[in-house]
Amino acid sequence: MGADLPDYYFRIRENGAVVFRVDTENRQRRIEMDQLAVINVRNGEVKPHGDTVLSDGDIAAIQAWLDERVALLARRDIDDIHRAIDYLNITTQWVQSKASDGQLEDVTDPLLLAMHDLRTVLVRKKADRLLSRADGGKADED
Repeated sequence: MGADLPDYYFRIRENGAVVFRVDTENRQRRIEMDQLAVINVRNGEVKPHGDTVLSDGDIAAIQAWLDERVALLARRDIDDIHRAIDYLNITTQWVQSKASDGQLEDVTDPLLLAMHDLRTVLVRKKADRLLSRADGGKADED
């Protein structure tokens, strides 16, 4: 079983992970996990646990995990947006064909406000991109 286990285990947390070194090479042949560090995905900060000194191998493994995690979260973010588009379409169909007056009364104002807010931000961002292209990127410098 020990040969099948990775050298490191990353316990996912809301903003990162706690990284452990996995050890099966002990007298009891039990799996031991020694905490090495806490990782913050948002700012890339790695805080060694207690008096732990991270080896070059530890740092390389943590950086590889961090790079992979950031890429995964970015893919999930865009996937969530594509799902939101699907939900908007499904919601439109529901409103058109199935919603009762009571259900519509319950959701109309919150939906209209959320859609207005989203539309406002999207239009502003689109205008900023168009102005930036027209200025040759100079609008980004302001």
